[in-house]
Amino acid sequence: MIRARTTLLGVMSLVLSLYPSRVAADETEIPAFARKYRVSCNMCHNPVPRMTEFGNTFAANGFRFSPVEQPRDTIDTGDELLQLVDNLPLAIRADIYAQAITNGDVGSDWKTPYNIKLMSGGPISDKFSYYLYFFLFERGKIGGLEDAYVHYNDIAGAPVDVMVGQFQVSDPMFKRELRLSFNDYVIYRTEVGLQPADLTYDRGIMVPANVAGWTITGQVINGNGKGEEVEDLQLDNNYAKNFMGHVTGDIAPWFRFGAMGYYGRERGSVSGGPEVTNHLWMLGADATFSIGSFEINAQYIHREDDFPTFNPTDEVAKTNGGFAEVIWMPKPDSRWYALALYNRIDCNQPLLNVRLGVPTDLERYQTITGGLGWVWQRNIRLMGEATWDTEREVARWTVGLVTAF
Repeated sequence: MIRARTTLLGVMSLVLSLYPSRVAADETEIPAFARKYRVSCNMCHNPVPRMTEFGNTFAANGFRFSPVEQPRDTIDTGDELLQLVDNLPLAIRADIYAQAITNGDVGSDWKTPYNIKLMSGGPISDKFSYYLYFFLFERGKIGGLEDAYVHYNDIAGAPVDVMVGQFQVSDPMFKRELRLSFNDYVIYRTEVGLQPADLTYDRGIMVPANVAGWTITGQVINGNGKGEEVEDLQLDNNYAKNFMGHVTGDIAPWFRFGAMGYYGRERGSVSGGPEVTNHLWMLGADATFSIGSFEINAQYIHREDDFPTFNPTDEVAKTNGGFAEVIWMPKPDSRWYALALYNRIDCNQPLLNVRLGVPTDLERYQTITGGLGWVWQRNIRLMGEATWDTEREVARWTVGLVTAF
């Protein structure tokens, strides 16, 4: 059995190495895939939910070992135009935390549970696949769908995919759902003034392509997040679409670099005033350095909104921010890790809304986080971290357990 398992892993690694890695949206790796292929979760995660290169390629192939793999575990329906899986792949992720907070007083909070997700994904034909997860419980309420998209792999045999549905705009840079820290990549969550556009969940189309070793991604999105319908059953609250582009590639074996651009428009008015169109644009850069047992991730974004509150007298809001993250693992297969995360965002006006339960109308947001974690089982991770909010002078200690099954 051990020899057979080792041979299987070797064949899988060889097959995946023949195809370039391309962007895949969000979480995309669930225990249902490990059950399907009868392999360990650490093939795609190290530690869970952080993705390995193998896992990234598996997801980019539409949850297949290779783009040409035929669907497995299907029912023989006698119809060559129908491929139905024998069992619908389902999995559950649960996040459980406890916190202590100091802000002049000391308080504690049982976040048990904090999140519970029902996840599903996999191929539905030789080219189509899907992925979705439903928040059964998110921070004390029903969260609803976040990721929900269909994925068509290798259009006309070219290294170009198309994904349609709901996904995170920031996925081509760093995937929030795969981070190891409780504290977030805050620049992706930041809104300015009354503008709903940020770099988290939105609805639209994403097209990643591999060109000469570089991954180029284009997105056309609604620009107003994943909110409820407005008039006439519209999910977009105005007719303008927003656009995001990103390019990334390996400059050296230890250095990946990326650049992004974003442009959008949003119409609105306040207090019965005239309708005003805000023009929004962003430029940014991201990088990953792999130095020995350290991985360093960095993101910078500059954003400008000309009418951030839909008021004709608005001044241009200029926002600069990003994060730097360091992850240390003593060995590639270590069960221990340590991390540090620094977030900072500055605006020339008190217009920041970071959507993290902190007061809005900020000019600056800045936090410093340090943490440790241990893989108890391949799908059970224990963690602890401390965060200091330098602007509000609030300390937060978090311990928790993350599991999926």
